[in-house]
Parts: sequence; structure tokens; C-alpha cells
Amino acid sequence: MTTQTPPVLAHAPSTLRLGDLEVVRLGYGAMRLPGPDVWGEPEDPARARAVLRRVIALGMNLIDSAWYYGPHVSNRLIAEALYPYPKDLVIASKLGGKRLPNKGWAPFLRPEELREGCETDLRELRRETLDVAHLRTMGQGSPVPFAESLDAMIALKREGKIRHLGLSNVGTAEIELALARTPIVSVQNLYSVSGGGGAIARMTHAEVESPEQVLALCEKKGIAFMPFFPLGIGAHAKPGAAVSAAAERRGVTPAQIALAWLLARSKIMLPIPGTSRLEHLEENWASRSIHLAPDEVESIAAAARQT
Repeated sequence: MTTQTPPVLAHAPSTLRLGDLEVVRLGYGAMRLPGPDVWGEPEDPARARAVLRRVIALGMNLIDSAWYYGPHVSNRLIAEALYPYPKDLVIASKLGGKRLPNKGWAPFLRPEELREGCETDLRELRRETLDVAHLRTMGQGSPVPFAESLDAMIALKREGKIRHLGLSNVGTAEIELALARTPIVSVQNLYSVSGGGGAIARMTHAEVESPEQVLALCEKKGIAFMPFFPLGIGAHAKPGAAVSAAAERRGVTPAQIALAWLLARSKIMLPIPGTSRLEHLEENWASRSIHLAPDEVESIAAAARQT
């Protein structure tokens, strides 16, 4: 499989480090590979595997997945399409959630549940160690104290089942608590042009914070920030909005501007947009070459703060 020369990067740096692992600063999120509602098999499994192979050919070396995508679908497709894996491929996962028969999402945060999830990821991905595993909190209704779940993840790391630890859906308090106990290489939180300023992040504690506060702490600590739902553009794609105006000036899509904005917004930003279509994957990758002027970055950020 030949790797394509990456497009000229408009906003440096071109890579980020997750501990001792270096990844290109645009990854692929595998959440869109299963069927509708992230449930069951995709309509076209062959196309899903072709998308994964194209991810590697384009030059991406970070794939984000989880055993409960499907459930058990995304991981299996990744292994079917890419195993044996390229030496530099980093596969990140999230532990702490599960799927319900009604297609809902629920916490899976007890130490024994986190261990079960880790073992499931390892088996499905055909790996002995998870490169990066994020502890995914499930909001204020979590049945397990954050520190208890964190300690279980640290134990899995000590056993060699996890190489590096990350956090997901957390506030600054959880990040600070975790850093006092173990290195954290990445944080996955909701962040996009529709939720990058005024939107409220879901926290496991009562304090209300904006995503900007979490991003600022990650910048201070040198932690990679992986925004999930990075293409949530909503009203910002309407005619006259800052995102759509920037897209029209360049002849690109609003989604591409949304990704370019993330890359311009912070040097630690590591978007992981997902798609099940080759044409959208190509568009996402091309967004790395779109340069946004400082005033455009700020105008989009100002619009986001008013959302």
C-alpha cells in the first residue's frame, strides 16, 4: 500500500506526540463505520474497509475507535482491513461506555468493566497493547467515582495492556486529578465551530466550564486535544455565516473550513473526523492545506462563543 504525499500543511505543526508516539495532526474517527446510530453492520462493508485502507494511503497514522462502536463492528473492520498494521499506525480507544439493546449508551466504568472493555479491544484489534486508551466519563450520573475508574486504568497500564492514558468528556478538575497520579497524553472532548466557546461541556462534577477552559489547560500542560464531533457546523454553514463565507471565498466546503479552523485554533488540536465515504475522507484530508487568516480564525471563534 503506497502512502500519498501529504498536502502542504497550512497551520503547523504537522505532527503531535502522544507520549513516545508521533502522529500526523489529522486522524480518522471510526465511529461512522457501523450502521445508522453507530449500530450494526455498515450498508457496504467493502466500502468501509476501502475507507480504512485509504486512510493509511493518504498518510494518516491515527485511528480512533472503541469496542462499543457497533458494538464490536468498528474494531473488527479495522483489523480486517489493516492487519498486519503499518508500524507507525496508532490506534486509540475509549473505555468506560457500553451500548444497550435499545441502542442507547450507558456507563461501563467499574474496574472490572474497564478491564473487560480493554480485553475486548485487544482481542478485536488483534493487539497485545492498546496504544492510547481514554477513560471516557459518562456525565454527572456516573455510578463510579472518577478516581476509582482512573486507578483501574492505571493498573491496566502497569500490566502492559495500555501504553498511554488519555481522558474523555472531562473538565479541568478531572484532568488535574489525573495528572497528579499519572501522565495523560490526550483529552477527547466536544469541541467544534458550534461548540468551541459558549457551549457547556458535560462534566462529572457540578462546576460549569466552557470547552475553552479545558483547551487552555491542555495547552498549558502540553496535552493533545482531540475534539469529537469536529464537523458539528450547524447554523454556521448557513449563507452569510463566518464559516460559509470563508468556504465561499475559497471554493471549499463549510466542513473543510471547520477542520481548518480547528487546526488553526491551537497547535495541540488533533481532529479525528469520521466518515464512511471516500469522497468525504479526501475532503477532510485536503482541509490541512487551507490557510485561515488570524481575523478569520477570530471571527469564527466569536460566532462559536455566541452559539
